[in-house]
Amino acid sequence: MIDSSSPAEPLFGTLAIAGVGLIGGSIAAAARRNNVAGQIIGIGRTASRLEAAVDAGLIDTGTTDPAVAAEADLAIVCTPVDRIVKDVRILASVLGPGSLITDAGSTKDSVCKALTDLDGANGPAFIGSHPLAGSELQGFEHARADLFHGRLCVITPTENALPDHTARLEQFWHALGANVVSRTPELHDQALARTSHLPHLVAAAMAGSLQDSDAQFTASGFRDTTRIAAGDPGLWVPIFSHNTTAILAALDRLQAKLKEFSDSLQHHDTCALQKLLEEAKRNRDGLG
Repeated sequence: MIDSSSPAEPLFGTLAIAGVGLIGGSIAAAARRNNVAGQIIGIGRTASRLEAAVDAGLIDTGTTDPAVAAEADLAIVCTPVDRIVKDVRILASVLGPGSLITDAGSTKDSVCKALTDLDGANGPAFIGSHPLAGSELQGFEHARADLFHGRLCVITPTENALPDHTARLEQFWHALGANVVSRTPELHDQALARTSHLPHLVAAAMAGSLQDSDAQFTASGFRDTTRIAAGDPGLWVPIFSHNTTAILAALDRLQAKLKEFSDSLQHHDTCALQKLLEEAKRNRDGLG
């Protein structure tokens, strides 16, 4: 069923998606449902997986040859962050002037700095994107057309980005149902270190410290807190590596807060402990 807000005509003639997993598959599903693209091409490394995505109705064509996407108006790279720059370069080598390339990676500063020359002046333009949506689940089998509905998407245009390219990208994510904000790549990485990367690190540390004998006692508190630790380590190692400085700063802030808790416990300071817990509750309740 097409959203009532869907355009009468597709925004883009051809949409190419490199990496048809959970995020790439959900982009394809949302683009199809909302009439965002006339044709959707999936690009990947495993032909059988791409054929399965075609059979599932997510993409029209699946290919291991990026050259097939030469006519795409918009290309989105949904591969791990340590592959994004290379994959963008490959697409840029086949796409023509006027086309736009973006990504869906969780880190932005190093990626955008490496691709500043793709300004659209003599070829395709690159502007970074990060939809704040996802799951610990993997694969296009878990793709959802509503994954981005009401969720935040951060775009990170650099100083050389042309306003019309930025506007087209905003329009694309809006058409998928996302709320769009613009930030510099550096500010994006600092914020995500605190709100996404650090939580994953903490969840992994908690899950990793679990003793086998305690597993039977894990109820909703432990399981909810560590859910994201079930994410693919192969995706998270590059994220941590690409955003190390900001994550370390966020970790320092957390360790300072943990010390406040530790001090209140050691000194049996129930007043301080109450204030810390009240502060935490206020912040959490304020998220809505």
